Amino acid sequence: MSGKNITIIGLQWGDEGKGKIVDALSGDCRYVVRFCGGANAGHTVIVGDEKYALHLIPSGILRTGVRNVIGNGVAFDPEVAVEEIEGLRSRGVEVGDENLAISSAANVVMPWHKLADRLNETRLGAGKIGTTARGIGPLYSDKATRTLAVRAGDLLDADVLKGKVARIAEVKNAIFSALYGHTEPIDAEAVAGKYLDYGKQLGGMITDTGAVIRRAISEGSRVCFEGGQGSMLDIDHGTFPFVTSSSVTACGVPSGAGVSPKSVGRVVGIAKAYTSRVGAGPFPTEQDNEIGNRLRERGREYGTTTGRPRRCGWFDATAVRYAADLSGVDELALMLLDVLSGFETLRICTGYRVDGVDLGVFDSVAAVMGRAECVYEDMPGWEEDIASAKDFSDLPAAARAYVERISALVGRPVGLISVGPERKQTILYDTQLQGPVAGG
Repeated sequence: MSGKNITIIGLQWGDEGKGKIVDALSGDCRYVVRFCGGANAGHTVIVGDEKYALHLIPSGILRTGVRNVIGNGVAFDPEVAVEEIEGLRSRGVEVGDENLAISSAANVVMPWHKLADRLNETRLGAGKIGTTARGIGPLYSDKATRTLAVRAGDLLDADVLKGKVARIAEVKNAIFSALYGHTEPIDAEAVAGKYLDYGKQLGGMITDTGAVIRRAISEGSRVCFEGGQGSMLDIDHGTFPFVTSSSVTACGVPSGAGVSPKSVGRVVGIAKAYTSRVGAGPFPTEQDNEIGNRLRERGREYGTTTGRPRRCGWFDATAVRYAADLSGVDELALMLLDVLSGFETLRICTGYRVDGVDLGVFDSVAAVMGRAECVYEDMPGWEEDIASAKDFSDLPAAARAYVERISALVGRPVGLISVGPERKQTILYDTQLQGPVAGG
């Protein structure tokens, strides 16, 4: 039964276009489950003339008959969730108990997490990580500490929440004063009241989502697990310390959603036809020049969450293969191929040299990647606008060759090819996925 499930994960540094593919595939799924990250994710879905920017709400929310789940592994920010829900409802999208469930075990982003994020980045100065300042890292730190954590289920119990907030605020006030010289105290009573109100607004949605998903799988329902961020930002396997704070590969699905490892199903790895990154950290194929600027403008490479301009560069087959191996990717979805139209020559990184020595495998250590020199393979580009292509055969010969070369270098078939932002601008190529993908 679990073989019908799909897991969607990013293979680069995030912003690969996961939202579009989840939206497309969710038309044939009963559940869409976010299992990692938090409001630092930004998934964009375009349906006709309507554009939706989703941060916490799973990308299946625009599909009728799909139940969307925020899993226990997500850094849950109720303020963002309420804003998103209200925004969707104002645009005619139904959001309620029937199509959105929030794990009672999800840890809650509190005001002190966002404050800690800002204060710490300021303290680090030039050595900062480049976070989105959404409080994600501090939340996961408190989750590991355990005694400083608030869970979504606590928002439904006034006595429990007030007690926790009072105790935690006392600790945080002491830490912020001693470490950062920040002396404005947290108003525990005001915070508790605000978050109890969020609990009232979200109460019917907060439940044991792990039990819901496990039961659904046992009954044969198809589940799509939606990843946030990209594999190169994984807390364990990314370019540490310039990473996010959760397990964003397919390895994070079982713990982040509360399901068996057997439930992961078919893994689809999402990768752009080039590469981008937000924030600090190594980026071997970065083009800090006119090429990078051209990719940024053509690809509209500005963060969905922060609005920050993304760093852009050539496709890195070495990094993508490493990420695909980590998650046991079955097939690729190659995104934004249309952005490359008009380039005379395209480059693909096929390996690295460090201090003149070829690296046999990818090394995620930031200090090593920061010194890596790319080994490039050049391929001819194409001039044609490919946004209207419906089939692989509609693509120019050079574009088809580029896709096939990426497939060979990464060692996976390219199942889906995106040639534009809309649902229908998706070419089905060498895919084993069943059901509607590019439907309206």
